[in-house]
Amino acid sequence: MVSAKAMCVVQPKILSSLMGNCLRQSKQPAHQLFRYNPGSKHVSMQLSKRFSGLTNLLFNGSRNADKVLNTKRKRLRPGKISPHRPVPDHIPKPPYVKSKKPPGIASGPEVHDEKGIECMRASGRLAAQVLEFAGTLVKPGIKTDEIDQAVHQMIIDNGAYPSPLGYGGFPKSVCTSVNECICHGIPDSRALEDGDIINIDVTVYLNGYHGDTSATFFCGDVDDEGRKLVQVTKECLDKAISICAPGAELKKIGKTIQEHADKYRYGVVRQFVGHGVGRVFHADPVVLHFRNNESGRMVVNQTFTIEPMLTLGSFNPVMWDDNWTVVTEDGSLSAQFEHTILITEDGAEILTRC
Repeated sequence: MVSAKAMCVVQPKILSSLMGNCLRQSKQPAHQLFRYNPGSKHVSMQLSKRFSGLTNLLFNGSRNADKVLNTKRKRLRPGKISPHRPVPDHIPKPPYVKSKKPPGIASGPEVHDEKGIECMRASGRLAAQVLEFAGTLVKPGIKTDEIDQAVHQMIIDNGAYPSPLGYGGFPKSVCTSVNECICHGIPDSRALEDGDIINIDVTVYLNGYHGDTSATFFCGDVDDEGRKLVQVTKECLDKAISICAPGAELKKIGKTIQEHADKYRYGVVRQFVGHGVGRVFHADPVVLHFRNNESGRMVVNQTFTIEPMLTLGSFNPVMWDDNWTVVTEDGSLSAQFEHTILITEDGAEILTRC
């Protein structure tokens, strides 16, 4: 899930992090981090000074919903959201579910011992299996809420908790972002149509560890323009992972993604980022997907996500009134892929691969 960012799910993925064995959270709740003026249609995020260098990654995109790209495709509209799906009492839940409070901003990377690494492999493997299954459901006529129902059931059947559910108030167990939706799409009554593309973002909480992954799927007969965008987005993720290793600069991830996207004149979304993940859903480091000069290097046994979002047109985000769904300003298509990776002695291991 993406961080802003939060998250894949849910508002910025930089909302929580672990420092050693102590979860240190900001006293400033998530809803106070966002300043939203419905009249101006703008969203911005307020940060502490220690995050001031990351201002460009936050919600400063226009919310001008009147600007529409010239296309025959119908613009997305909110559908009906079904009731909350229950999770059996015996399944352990992340702390943010029990507290029912929006997560605060915390600091500290996710670095693991051998036991932690095995737990991360298990959660990553399950997330990958759930995502693969969800992809088989994509076809014209299926409702995104039906995908959520199937994903929810598979996760709890495996003794895990669907991490997005209840995170900062997110109402569903998976994010389904269709066509111009950049991220954090809420599953609802809308049926997929022939020619749609859909990103499915899955995160599971298994044995105290989160595994986070996403992919963009084709629904029926997708045109060449959409297929190319999806292909290049996947290539951006693969190329970014290939440069990861102990001591590598985190900013090389953004440089690698931007350089490849630029070859095809695709936009790279800046407001949503990759993030540390493990015992908490969103942790340091903040992983920017565009050229930047932020400091930070990768360390052995560290886990984080890389999740580039590319667009055919404008990369400026517009947030719906549900305060979750984020779409492109001009209605152009957006695609995303995500993996959770582990930095090893000689490179990087993809944890969210079947």
